Amino acid sequence: MKSEKKQGRPRTFDAKAVIGQAREVFWDKGFSAASLDNLSAATKLNRPSLYGAFGDKEELYLDALEGYREESLDVLAEALDPALPLRENLARIYDRALQIYLHGATAARGCFLISTATAEAIQHARVREVLGRSLNEFDGAISERMELAKARGELPADADPATLARLASAVMHSLAVRARAGDTRETLEAIARSGVDIICPLR
Repeated sequence: MKSEKKQGRPRTFDAKAVIGQAREVFWDKGFSAASLDNLSAATKLNRPSLYGAFGDKEELYLDALEGYREESLDVLAEALDPALPLRENLARIYDRALQIYLHGATAARGCFLISTATAEAIQHARVREVLGRSLNEFDGAISERMELAKARGELPADADPATLARLASAVMHSLAVRARAGDTRETLEAIARSGVDIICPLR
């Protein structure tokens, strides 16, 4: 997917840390509004060093998206611990999501993927690919846990794990958008609780 990075002198910086610093800029400003000067200031690398290590701005943004996708899958895997009841799994997903969505220096930023990639997916095919793949992977991880819940009797015998997984993801995406729009934590937590009740009612 990614083009080969330019060759040059050996790196004297932590690439993962630089990508993380760039992600903060993209998250706050969006891809289009994030300038190379912004990225250079945040990463403490001049433009030639950024280009030499990561290619152009889109390449750096794609690296940031991929890193966020991987971290999100790790968070999701931890929240979906099969040793816990499904309702607790879902509650943990939403709790961890809100910890991310409501964190910010000046205002809640929502989800990095939903907040920035959806705006760029129309014009950037590679961004669209990462966005679609990420959402499918999130759905797949939740669906796998739903399958187990169905086998254990936590869900009705006629439940559709794939559809329920997409519904669970939809609640998470709504939380991301509403957090960015300024909804209070109280409101978001109420939505999360309702989502758990709808997807996995008390029996």
